[in-house]
Amino acid sequence: MQIQINTDKNVASTEGLGQYLETELESTLSRFSDQITRVEVHMSDESAGKTGGEDKRCMLEARPAGQQPVVVTHHAASVHEACSGAVHKMAALLETKYGRSDHRKGGESIRRMDVQKGLS
Repeated sequence: MQIQINTDKNVASTEGLGQYLETELESTLSRFSDQITRVEVHMSDESAGKTGGEDKRCMLEARPAGQQPVVVTHHAASVHEACSGAVHKMAALLETKYGRSDHRKGGESIRRMDVQKGLS
């Protein structure tokens, strides 16, 4: 899974922020690394440097192999909060999209369980 980070001119792109984002994305979305080829991060300050409000925006775009990209956006008072919120939204979206594909109806029946296994 490739991670590409983009910022506008009002957000300082520091190495610490980039490292934080890569670590957060890799750990939170690792379960979906087989389905996702690339994640693009777009950070911006919508009030162009003015203080106050939830003006920091983080937009995540995940590109599943062979499918249309999925996008989430989160606004917050700081860049770290906006990114953290967007990562959690993306994890929830991917869980909805791919989590159910792993759960199939027709698992092991209680009637077919080994008696010794069921009692322990």
